[in-house]
Amino acid sequence: MKILQISSASSFGGGERYLADLTNALVDRGHDLYVAVRPHSPIPRHLHVSPDRVLTLPLRNALDVRSAHELERFVRRNEIEIVHAHMARDYSLASYAARRNPKTKFIATRHVLFQLNRLHRHTLARATRVIAVSNAVAQELRASGVVSERQIAVIPNGIDVERFICARASFDRVQFLRSMGLPVDCLLVGSIGELRTLKRHDDFIRAAAIVAARFPETQFVLAGLGEVRKQLEALVNELGLSKRFHFLGWLDDAEKLLCAMDVFVSASETESFGLAIVEAMAAGTAVVATATEGAKEVIQDQQTGLLVPIGNVEQIAGSVINLLSDPDHRRTIATQSAQSAAKKFSLTRMVDEVITAYRS
Repeated sequence: MKILQISSASSFGGGERYLADLTNALVDRGHDLYVAVRPHSPIPRHLHVSPDRVLTLPLRNALDVRSAHELERFVRRNEIEIVHAHMARDYSLASYAARRNPKTKFIATRHVLFQLNRLHRHTLARATRVIAVSNAVAQELRASGVVSERQIAVIPNGIDVERFICARASFDRVQFLRSMGLPVDCLLVGSIGELRTLKRHDDFIRAAAIVAARFPETQFVLAGLGEVRKQLEALVNELGLSKRFHFLGWLDDAEKLLCAMDVFVSASETESFGLAIVEAMAAGTAVVATATEGAKEVIQDQQTGLLVPIGNVEQIAGSVINLLSDPDHRRTIATQSAQSAAKKFSLTRMVDEVITAYRS
């Protein structure tokens, strides 16, 4: 199939990882892939497609007429069969490009729980399928009334499980900690995610202060980029954690960091799925996560991770302390979580189901 993926994202988060993994897997299966992105997008460097397959357009907003016309011409010229959009502001552009080419199907993936507006009722009317990355997202779509039940396809996110299995098999924790400038005998607690307010990394930092009082040998790491880094750094200094809390920025090999962690923490206010949580599970790391809609679909509480109330710093810290205090329990949780991730959230399963949606 000839497939065009569209994303106007200017940062690289879970939705962009989904697009990159899906695109690369489709290329590996012999499909003909093209990608439309904004100038300076971080997405192309994660793709296994040649630069001449990457179309750069302004993609400013849902009413960007220039980009819509350029997409329509590109789709017609390259005989694109599937136009797949990943952000709400791109749906109208993708819909226009597909509508002007009768043999082209329009697919949208909904990655978040935020409500769609009335404009999207018209925009998504022509969508063959609207993929929901979790049951929680599907419920939000149904409640919005913007799309019909027959259009919705629930396809939970998948990750490259083999990448994490290989990372675990060859991982040298001592060498990795030395390369990071961390004590080789430390306990390591961390998180990965965009540095945005709704991720509530400040709750993680406050919980870290409580954990550090109980386990002084613990080091804490936070990987990711975002607009609230300075505020988070100020909080770290305020709580006296500057010598043990480390901001790592963007990591291309995050699987190594996840393998090194004793406990992964997700303190988020909202998660439609929780890709980083599943990656931590696949890495064989015990997870403490706030009970967002997405996390509750991914984690079986007390079996494949620990769920705590959103915004409850004391319970986040208490759950981390419980896991650090009981290595056997921590290893049991980690083993069960890795098995669950491999069974339920493989990239192979996700790609199979997306191809089925394409061919529907």
